[in-house]
Amino acid sequence: MAMARALLSSPHLLLCSQSREALASKRNGLCPSSRLFGTRNFVSRGTHSHGSFSPIASMLERKAEKRKTVIPDPDFRIPIVLLGLAGGFVYQDKLLPAATTGLLGLLLLLQATRVRFVFDEEALEVRIGEQLQESGENVFVGGKNRWKYSTFVNWELWWPNFPILVYFKETQTKPEGQIHFFPVIFNGKQLYNVMLERAGPSKTSLPK
Repeated sequence: MAMARALLSSPHLLLCSQSREALASKRNGLCPSSRLFGTRNFVSRGTHSHGSFSPIASMLERKAEKRKTVIPDPDFRIPIVLLGLAGGFVYQDKLLPAATTGLLGLLLLLQATRVRFVFDEEALEVRIGEQLQESGENVFVGGKNRWKYSTFVNWELWWPNFPILVYFKETQTKPEGQIHFFPVIFNGKQLYNVMLERAGPSKTSLPK
């Protein structure tokens, strides 16, 4: 009502003619422009221009800024290096380290073909296979393998020139913070760039 009164009383918006007809209309509380177009419609339009359109524009802008889902490509360098080391140990007749290194290499090779890091608009989630099936509950700390970026305390990509481990700490699992380590079986550059974009810079801010 306050806006309607302001619009109706504004001398720049409603100008009445000084003719006899206009003066008569003015005595009745109306001017020709409001009789012709309808005061109610005029006020309604003014309200829409300042009320409805702004939220719609803001909503469209937010949709335009929506971040795409990013899934870093698999990287098999670490499993291949481990399997190569296992072969070297076998050549030297060091069977125990050969078996240990070889099994770890095979495990990471399998994981690289099936485990995916999915970075959606609000969280990092671990999913399985090309169909991106849910990975279930975390076997070490419980809860779903999905963590919101807003809960990240810090993260690091160790040895960025040949990334081996990615570490992050989050407060979603428990308030005092939960630490996670993952072998980098994904494209290290893609992983670093999306972590930097979604979770902010790490404390070391590497690689440059």
